[in-house]
Amino acid sequence: MSVQELKFVPASEFKERSGAAVNDAHLRQSFRGAMDFLIGKRAAHFTDLAAFERQRVLAEQIRQYSLSRLPDLLDLLERRLTENGVQVHWAENAEQANRIIVDIAQRHATRLMVKGKSMVSEEVELNHALAAVGIEALESDMGEYIVQLDGEKPSHIIMPAIHKTKQQIARLFAEKVPGVSYTESVDELIGIGRGVLREKFMSAEIGLSGVNFAVAETGTLCLVENEGNGRMCTTVPAVHIAITGIEKVVEKLEHVPPLFGLLTRSATGQAVTTYFNMITGPRRAGEKDGPREMHLVLVDNGRTQAYRDQQMRATLQCIRCGACMNHCPVYTRIGGHAYGTTYPGPIGDIISPHMMGLAATHTLPTASTLCGACGEVCPVKIPIPDLLVRLRVEGQHDARPGHPALLGQGAAKSRLVDAIWAGWAALYTRPALYRAFGWLATRFRFLSPPTQGGWTASRTPLKPATQTLHQLMAQRQRR
Repeated sequence: MSVQELKFVPASEFKERSGAAVNDAHLRQSFRGAMDFLIGKRAAHFTDLAAFERQRVLAEQIRQYSLSRLPDLLDLLERRLTENGVQVHWAENAEQANRIIVDIAQRHATRLMVKGKSMVSEEVELNHALAAVGIEALESDMGEYIVQLDGEKPSHIIMPAIHKTKQQIARLFAEKVPGVSYTESVDELIGIGRGVLREKFMSAEIGLSGVNFAVAETGTLCLVENEGNGRMCTTVPAVHIAITGIEKVVEKLEHVPPLFGLLTRSATGQAVTTYFNMITGPRRAGEKDGPREMHLVLVDNGRTQAYRDQQMRATLQCIRCGACMNHCPVYTRIGGHAYGTTYPGPIGDIISPHMMGLAATHTLPTASTLCGACGEVCPVKIPIPDLLVRLRVEGQHDARPGHPALLGQGAAKSRLVDAIWAGWAALYTRPALYRAFGWLATRFRFLSPPTQGGWTASRTPLKPATQTLHQLMAQRQRR
């Protein structure tokens, strides 16, 4: 298994970016307001906590069952899709996925590809690969269109431009869209975006979409959306390419509604989305619309690493609702761009190390208070806090017996930290040495260093007390 490292924003600079985000009062205020709004909308749909827990258990069981049969279901999905006239491609990593799509585009002399929302296409950085061969890729989701226009990556997997104000978007449109005057009217701004995109739908040779659920039994690709752009991308251009991770497969159509109901309510607080598309193949004889050619690209890109580890496999249960981000006290203060990965927040902290390796991402699992909010709201019951702790351990240690090695394992290992913990263990397992240390610490407390690593970045320096606990207890007993 090989993994292509993301180039757009280096995850290794997480500390610097998160520090800058915390000091950006405007960004913190914007995110706090947006997250509170989404939390409130979600909570309004889950007033019966007992019922919500039953739904979560069912969704967890569906995802775990699907993953337990993943190889067989993927084989079945390929057979059914092929029978339906869809060409299926397999990509081990981002480079292969991009090469497959570029080859299809070049065979059709493509100049413009119009894209529905697809986090996997963001993950493999498809737009960069297409631009390298002279093909324009235009995002048609309004939030994605906005951040693409501004040269950014999405800051949230459901609401890509949630970090922007209407004033910022108004300035962006006035500067980047020809013939557009400055306006802060949301309706007018949406109308401007739609006007641009409507022309592109009609002139694009290829439409690309993501996949929310792939049903193996019928060879059906399900696509959830609110704007209609997904439906336009999958029906108007002559060629439709769908791209998805290998984990999105379920066995039967009856497995989709429980997941769909939890996805929409957890993501945007909607009972249902405006559109739910079910795609079973290209245009057939006698049909008046739809693509004449259809492809599905199934992407691994590190997912098999998570799959082969029994505990880490739970990562692949994710249905990309974003609820864990909305409730995370870290994400809500720094936003998505600070993470430097396609998937930010708690879910990104546990899935990015498989896609990019721990060498590039070992700081991300530490970007959590381990408060447990992400695990409590996850509609498919991913034990995110447990997986964060596990990845922290793997980042500090070499491969251990009984645990499959992770890419970049031990990247956070430090000889200094190992020496400190070895010294701590020696002190706390030898009573005489512990007492001697306590005696010295109380008498030479003035030698405590004023800076103590990450601790003093936001706290006062630690200094031993004038008396040890043993000494204080002894005085109390003498009284």
